[in-house]
Amino acid sequence: MLVSLTVGKVDAGVTIEFPSILLPPDIASGSIVDINVARNKDSESAAERSFRELQDSILSSFGAAEPATPVLRCRNATQTSVVLEWDPIQLATADLLSLALYRNGQKAGNIPKPLAMHTTKISGLAVDTEYSFHLVLRTTAGTSASQRVTVRTHKMTDLSGITITTGLLPAPVREGLAAAVERIGAKIVDGVRIDTTHFVTTEGRGLLWEKANELNIPIVRPEWVEACERNGRILGVTKFYLDAVRVGPPFDERPGTAGTTGTAAQAASPPQPSPPQNEAARPETTAGQKEEGDDGEESDSASEDDEEAGQEGGKEDREEQKARTGGQDEQKMLADERDEKQLVSRPKPTVEDEAEEDTGSKPAVEDGKGSKSPGDGSSFQDVAL
Repeated sequence: MLVSLTVGKVDAGVTIEFPSILLPPDIASGSIVDINVARNKDSESAAERSFRELQDSILSSFGAAEPATPVLRCRNATQTSVVLEWDPIQLATADLLSLALYRNGQKAGNIPKPLAMHTTKISGLAVDTEYSFHLVLRTTAGTSASQRVTVRTHKMTDLSGITITTGLLPAPVREGLAAAVERIGAKIVDGVRIDTTHFVTTEGRGLLWEKANELNIPIVRPEWVEACERNGRILGVTKFYLDAVRVGPPFDERPGTAGTTGTAAQAASPPQPSPPQNEAARPETTAGQKEEGDDGEESDSASEDDEEAGQEGGKEDREEQKARTGGQDEQKMLADERDEKQLVSRPKPTVEDEAEEDTGSKPAVEDGKGSKSPGDGSSFQDVAL
């Protein structure tokens, strides 16, 4: 197709501009240029091939693989804990957002470092109880969930969940321990692992012992396994710790008392007689208490005597006051009789009689106790009430 165009001319109100690099060097304004337009099929085919190759590369790099669904399984279960493990997470070209663990349909928490960790331990579970677990993986390519794993914790009489790692042990002790572990249905593993429930040793040293300390795994003596076998159930490890004070045999050999520790055996033994010095000290204490009791009785007796003396003293005062009052009445009566006699036959007063009347003295009258009461001249303030 041939098209004739005029350079720099406005045709029907439309200005056609051409890049100067596309024009020949001798073209100026007003020149007429012929442009030939044709379809380039070869170029189209090359561009199509290039686009297809790019799409195939993108598909093979990002669309051929997708994040794998986690596969969860139970590794070990005990009376109060469960160890879960899963295959390494395959993310393909997606980015990881989170990996969460769900227990009985509720989120229990996110797994830390999910690309490096492939196991986890859940503790603090109830004995002989069924639990359901599953994982939920979230990535930039979507979300996927693992299958549900149902686990039931063991009964106290089920010892199959015990997983033992041994430390430094004498050869005979190691052989006996292996036989006891086989009899109770437990297992011995090499190395300290996440599912190791107990570390059995007789010496607190070595690399395995240090790793068990770091992971807070109970470090016990071989007697713990023997005690569990004798009792037919799992026992506490407090009295079988390697660094525990051993005050007696690890357990009682008598039938019916299996698993009894040395402390319990001592408590069950008959009491020993007290030392002589304690016996000698006991009478002294009794004597001291008796002396204190005697002092208390004496003080009580003295208090009673004082109270009785006070009552008697008050009684004497009342009697004395009564006697004094009676004496005064008697003196008044005698004085009245004397006045009457003096009126009948009154002699001429003498100097002594006048002095006696001026002083107002009266003869004292003896009371019932033989003591003399004061005369009428005494006031009531001088009488003890």
